[in-house]
Amino acid sequence: MMDSSAQTGLPFMKMHGAGNDFVVIDSRGRGAVMTPGLALALGDRNRGVGFDQLAEITDAVGADFGLVFWNSDGSQAGACGNATRCVSDYMMRNLGVEKVSLVTARGGLVAQRAADGRVWVNMGQPQLDWQSIPLARDVDHLHLPLAGDPVAVGMGNPHCVHFVQDAEAVDLATLGPRIEHDLLFPQRTNVEFAELLSPCRMRMRVWERGTGITLACGSGACATAVAAHLRGMIGPRVALEVDGGLLEVDWRDDGVWLTGPVARVFDGVLTADYLAAHQ
Repeated sequence: MMDSSAQTGLPFMKMHGAGNDFVVIDSRGRGAVMTPGLALALGDRNRGVGFDQLAEITDAVGADFGLVFWNSDGSQAGACGNATRCVSDYMMRNLGVEKVSLVTARGGLVAQRAADGRVWVNMGQPQLDWQSIPLARDVDHLHLPLAGDPVAVGMGNPHCVHFVQDAEAVDLATLGPRIEHDLLFPQRTNVEFAELLSPCRMRMRVWERGTGITLACGSGACATAVAAHLRGMIGPRVALEVDGGLLEVDWRDDGVWLTGPVARVFDGVLTADYLAAHQ
């Protein structure tokens, strides 16, 4: 049966967090509408809308809302920190509150607005055992048996963090997909290259699983901060310079908190003809 939205059109928002851009669809009250085929079509920057990730807002039991994330290749993403911040900002304004609870594939999360107006989201504690990250076999996650001596961290999705002398010099377009598909990562992996600038500041570039090079990655920033702290390079709080701006991470007792800029760029409606063609 064709979803009613395919006959009436489907509203969406375009948002970004530090240049990490998203299509956001509010499916509350109508049931989930996204499919791999529709996500793939919408992710096309020439024939669709274009995005790094798509976030679908859903109804949730015991929380203010749920979030499901899709990559631009039509696959699902288990976590997306910047999209979570953007949607949480929207939902706080929508609900008239300063704190919201949400459910993702990672589990229950919390976001809250700080006194300066920024939205912080608790991304939960990092996953550090090889099965949860996940890795294909039991190896030292702090020193993976790969070129560059990277660190593996799970943040609801897998990350492979490399520390380098010069992040700008890294051939991300070549190394990113090669590492993403390494057999050590059964679910593929996000790939980060980070340079230490000071004990509380880093430069990070990222290749996102299922998407490619992006201007920012919230879960990647969290994973990089965790990896650097575990290696003794930084303290629990760090600012990360990414291609699209500045993200901040604070690893507290209750989880890894993330903040940064958010923007709601425009609203639109997907036409009925477009939806019908990509059901």
